[in-house]
Amino acid sequence: MENNFTPPNFIKNIITEDLKSGKVNTVITRFPPEPNGYLHIGHAKAIWINFALADEFGGRTNLRFDDTNPVKEDVEYVNSIKEDVKWLGFNWEELHFASDYFEEMYNRAVLLIKKGKAYVDDLSADQIRELRGTLTEPGKNSPYRDRSIEENLDLFVRMRAGEFKDGEKVLRAKIDMASPNINLRDPVIYRIVHASHHNTGDQWCIYPMYTFAHPLEDAIEGVTHSLCSTEFEDQRPFYDWTIAETEMPNVSHQYEFGRLNLTQTVTSKRKLKKLVDEGIVDGWDDPRMPTISGLRRRGYTPEAIKAFIFETGISKNFGNIDPKMLEHFIREDLKMKAPRTMAVLDPLKVVITNYPEGQVEWLEAENNSENPDMGSRQIPFSREIYIERDDFMENPPSKYFRLFPGNEVRLKNAYFVKCNEVIKDSDGNVVEIHCTYDPETKSGTGFTGRKVKGTIHWVEATQAVPAEFRLYEPLILEEEAEETANVGLEETVEGLVDGAATEAAEAVVETAEEKTFLDLINPNSLTIAHGFVEPNMKDAKPQDKFQFFRHGYFNVDTKYSKPGYPVFNLIVSLKSSFQLPKA
Repeated sequence: MENNFTPPNFIKNIITEDLKSGKVNTVITRFPPEPNGYLHIGHAKAIWINFALADEFGGRTNLRFDDTNPVKEDVEYVNSIKEDVKWLGFNWEELHFASDYFEEMYNRAVLLIKKGKAYVDDLSADQIRELRGTLTEPGKNSPYRDRSIEENLDLFVRMRAGEFKDGEKVLRAKIDMASPNINLRDPVIYRIVHASHHNTGDQWCIYPMYTFAHPLEDAIEGVTHSLCSTEFEDQRPFYDWTIAETEMPNVSHQYEFGRLNLTQTVTSKRKLKKLVDEGIVDGWDDPRMPTISGLRRRGYTPEAIKAFIFETGISKNFGNIDPKMLEHFIREDLKMKAPRTMAVLDPLKVVITNYPEGQVEWLEAENNSENPDMGSRQIPFSREIYIERDDFMENPPSKYFRLFPGNEVRLKNAYFVKCNEVIKDSDGNVVEIHCTYDPETKSGTGFTGRKVKGTIHWVEATQAVPAEFRLYEPLILEEEAEETANVGLEETVEGLVDGAATEAAEAVVETAEEKTFLDLINPNSLTIAHGFVEPNMKDAKPQDKFQFFRHGYFNVDTKYSKPGYPVFNLIVSLKSSFQLPKA
């Protein structure tokens, strides 16, 4: 299935009708992230929707950075976003920055002032909030709302010139403080921020709000279909108002789709940054993170991610998706790609007492039973091997079919071995077991003399490659109910407060969130094991992927692996109870 295209959906129907009616001639979309953090799995859906829909209709997609807040944005984030989009398999037509249009946006704001559609307000952030009203009560006019056009123009020019302090004045759109849509109650469209910008340096000390800048950017670029998630639906009237009142020659239209949320997964960039800043994870690309870079480092593939998003579809509906669905698609993608091999994560030495000392035998093992074209490999076998510690029990329960005193099992791709003796240390811990092998039972020879119920994996001891294994559990202990409840919370901070008190509002939000968010961190989300892999793994390179017999799919880590000492990240276990719903 080609996942650079979309299933039937309402946006595709809209585009089809727009082209048919002549409303548009060429489809132009854009992916417009703010460079204030790394992209996560939810952004992957937005990327896919914008690029795939444009591709389907022979259109084009721009990558645009909505860099209107110099305090939180960084070149590091710009570069990571570019890398993520390319890794997912998409190429943008044009690369833009909102900051490229700052002069144009300023001139459009001046036009609003001249038309009596914007005014400079001296109210504090708290006062603006107090007069905003509620969802059921209208707001009240600012005492500065009726300033003359001449005074507003003078003050706005002086704001740009740097005469005022941060928060001392803002520019607000003049719409309707009694509007039932709270987003139309004179939203702030410019604020003062004396901070250096990653793209424009110290050229500006006033910056447009996202909700004002975004429609202007779309119009400047000639975007025909501005696609965003449903929490921006209430902002659409202001989007349309801005384009109309600033008299933009190109008119773009906004359409909203349901965002992608996973249970037990944090997708707030503010929360993800907190995890990084407080050292709970080792960076934005930590394999436990739902960031695209984290998923890449863990071992997920673009094909699996796009197949997952394709299956979730495009609709207005919002819902939480079980992460097991994403795991299903990485298994499906890797089962034909990843070579099978053996790894021992918690080694216990086995000495095969009747095997000749000093002899090494090479056995044949298939690389992928589901893909014969991947061929086979040679693995060494000798008197000493390692097995998994939990593949042996001295006093096993009934129906335990692995190794225990007096029992016989098959070593995968090798021979039958029987446990005869258990060696313990002074504390009574098992440190070694002694077995004998039956040379007549060599794998592949067609031996049918008797059967055994258990097969265990192993690694030959003298040529085994030491390795580290990083095993992951969900970063969040349980379904994060507050994540669902607070969808759009970040947008509320900017949309309702309009940035006039961003820091104060975020502080309130963060305090409420942390009581649940940080308490839900799983202390066992990462377990590190040290063991051995087959000698053919000594040249494994970062991002090489394997299926370890009985353990799962693993990826060679890009950060900690060293020549001769690979570090493997668990991508996903071998099996899941998850089933795709039937069509």
